[in-house]
Amino acid sequence: MNRENFINSLRADLLSMVEDYLTPVALKYGYSEAPLEANIKWKPLVLVLGNYSSGKSTLINDFLGAEIQDTGQAPTDDCFTVLTYDSAGSAEEPVHVSEERDGKFLLNDPEYPFESLKKHGQRFAAHFRLKKVNSPFLKNLAIIDTPGMLDSITERDRGYNYQEVIGDFAQIADLVLVLFDPHKAGTVREAHTSLRETLPARTFEDRVLFVLNRIDECVSLTDLLQVYGTLCWNLSQITGRKDIPTIHLTYAAGAVSNKQQKAEQDLIFLRLLENEREELKAAISQAPRHRLDNLASFVEVHGERLSHLLESLMSYRRRVQKYRLKYWLTGVVFSLLGGFLAEALLISSGTLPVTDMVMAGVVGGLCALVVFLLWATYLKKYFFARFRKRQIRHMDDLTPLDNQTKRDSWESIRDLVKKQIEKTADRFSLRTLSQEQSSVKMVFNKGAKEIRDALNQLSAINHDDVIEMEKWIASQTKLLQKTG
Repeated sequence: MNRENFINSLRADLLSMVEDYLTPVALKYGYSEAPLEANIKWKPLVLVLGNYSSGKSTLINDFLGAEIQDTGQAPTDDCFTVLTYDSAGSAEEPVHVSEERDGKFLLNDPEYPFESLKKHGQRFAAHFRLKKVNSPFLKNLAIIDTPGMLDSITERDRGYNYQEVIGDFAQIADLVLVLFDPHKAGTVREAHTSLRETLPARTFEDRVLFVLNRIDECVSLTDLLQVYGTLCWNLSQITGRKDIPTIHLTYAAGAVSNKQQKAEQDLIFLRLLENEREELKAAISQAPRHRLDNLASFVEVHGERLSHLLESLMSYRRRVQKYRLKYWLTGVVFSLLGGFLAEALLISSGTLPVTDMVMAGVVGGLCALVVFLLWATYLKKYFFARFRKRQIRHMDDLTPLDNQTKRDSWESIRDLVKKQIEKTADRFSLRTLSQEQSSVKMVFNKGAKEIRDALNQLSAINHDDVIEMEKWIASQTKLLQKTG
């Protein structure tokens, strides 16, 4: 068995854990509108973001080796385009688009991980498409080209929530490239929102690469350094970070060759930065190597959040049970008091003979029954509605938030917990919640972490060790299934 087969085996185990343990819970409690495994079962994804005219499409064309995407100084393409490999094409043919499909196809075909994007509506679907290209660069990954970010455009102008869309893409992407160009080393409004809010909330910092593109348009190395410094300053202000990560410098070689008007000496500094360009291309090509680690992170993150969601609902359910016991005991007490009071009033009024205690007891019992029926119907709805509203107002008390990890997790599920409380009106089983949480916690605490340990050891094992580790992984998976 070779390393590739072993990696495929690990990937299959991760997908199986998600499908068997996490997806049923995610769908049941509204955590996800589509099976979670649909987001991770396809090939590695590279998301390309950037201001308009930052050279996204030109750079992609350079990587693919052909003019696949439209290019230009003004905004030329307002579509989200998935570029994937056409395995049916011949390697002898020039690189070209062999097939195009529209957004409705992409959103409804289970082969692709985009079913959850249906929520963004028809306007988004009309600006979503797929291109199959016979470029070798796409053999092991897919690229998502995006509309350029602008300053003045609004959600109403686009017809869909742009930030929500790129957030969903970023969540399933293995690598996110954020491109800038020398003419806009600052950032436009949509880019500011993306860097400040959307990306930090939907993906990890180590998956985001900043790229200063079109550096061939700098007139000299000094000009490039000034642009680079400006971009570093702007990013530090937007992200609030002083330690700005590496900014990759690149350009499209084809675009440079067409600039005959520029003197050769003006572009000599590009030769010194050729290695930067190649390093970026290598970083993109290595996205598949990070896929398993990203899948393990995916399982851990969603496992932790689902466990937290169930824990919060269990806490609420325990409060419901406690309040219900208190409510019914109070109802019994009030009913008995009402019956005794009615009986005492009847006797003291002289309506019945003093010796006719049986009749007084019957009347008192009927009054107690009426009070109890009122308590069990009209008053119950009123008091339990007040209880739910009070719990929702103080939802943060449902779970301990004693560290940042807990607070981040709670922020992502708080609205879901609220919706479940309002939707179910307390009609869910504590026992079922407990069983579901046990399964989810098992995946989070044991399954994903053990597979991550296997990944850490993968680089140091030989052929025989691979076989032994595969057997171990298989045994752990069986154990999970039995204990689940």
